[in-house]
Amino acid sequence: MPPVQIGEVMRGGGLGVVVQAGSGSKFKEGDIVFGSVGWTEYVVLDDKMLQIITPPTGCTSLDFLNSLGAPGMTAYFGLHDVGKIKPGETLLVSGAAGAVGSLVCQLGKRIGARVIAIAGSSEKCAWLETELGVDKALNYKTPTFKEDLKAAVGYLDVFFDNVGGEILDLALTRLNKNARIVLCGAISGYNSQTPRGLQNYMNLITQSAKIEGFVIFDYKSEFPRAISEIAPGLADGSIKRRFHVVEGLENAPKALLMLFTGENNGKLVVKVSDELTSKL
Repeated sequence: MPPVQIGEVMRGGGLGVVVQAGSGSKFKEGDIVFGSVGWTEYVVLDDKMLQIITPPTGCTSLDFLNSLGAPGMTAYFGLHDVGKIKPGETLLVSGAAGAVGSLVCQLGKRIGARVIAIAGSSEKCAWLETELGVDKALNYKTPTFKEDLKAAVGYLDVFFDNVGGEILDLALTRLNKNARIVLCGAISGYNSQTPRGLQNYMNLITQSAKIEGFVIFDYKSEFPRAISEIAPGLADGSIKRRFHVVEGLENAPKALLMLFTGENNGKLVVKVSDELTSKL
C-alpha cells in the first residue's frame, strides 16, 4: 500500500450512506456501506471499494467499525487461529481496554480461560474487571506493575500483545511450556526513534514456545464465521462494547493522537454526521 501523499485525502475506513449511485451500480440511494472512504464528507468510489452493511439482529451499523469489523476479526482470529486458546489456559492481554483487547478478553472468558488484562488507568482496569469479568486487571503505570503481573499471571499459555516493548519482554519471562505469543501490534514503539529490542527471547527456545504475527485480511474469506459467533453475544449483551465518539471531521487529527496517549475509552471513532444524513 503506497504512503499517503501530501495533499491527498487521509486514508481511513468508515461508514457512509449512498447519496447517489451511477448507472449499473449494485448500490442504491440510502444504502449503508463500509469501505476505505477517507477523512472526507463526500467521496466517489467504485462498487468494488465498498460493501453494503446489514447489521444482524440486535446489532448496529456502528458495530462494523468495532466488534463486527476489523477490530473484532483481529481479536477472533488472533486468539483462536493464531493463539489457539484452550479452556483452562492462562491468557494475558495487553492494551486490554481497547477495541481489539477488550473483545479478546471476553472471547477468552467465553472459552473458559483465566484472563489477566493490562491497561493504562485505574478506571480502565475497573471496567475490565466489573463489566467484562476478567480475572485480574493490572495498571502498567503503577510502580509495582512488574511484581503484580508476576503474582497475577504466574505463567501464561497465550499472550495477546497489542503493545510490544517492555511489556512484551516481561511476558517472555512468564512462559509456560508450549506458550503462544500473538503479535497483534506494538503501539509503544510506533513513534520511537530507537525502538526497543527484545532481551528475553531465548525463553522461546527453552519453553518450546512460539511467537507469531498475522495479517487479518488473510482470513477475509472466514469473516462470516467470526461474525456469526460474535453477533449473538452483542445482541444478548453477553459481549460488551463501548465507543469513544469524537464529534466533527475537523477533530480527526486530534482524535488520532488519542490512540498513542491512551485517552480514549473504547473504540475510537470520528462522527462526521448523523447516520441518516451521512455524506458519501
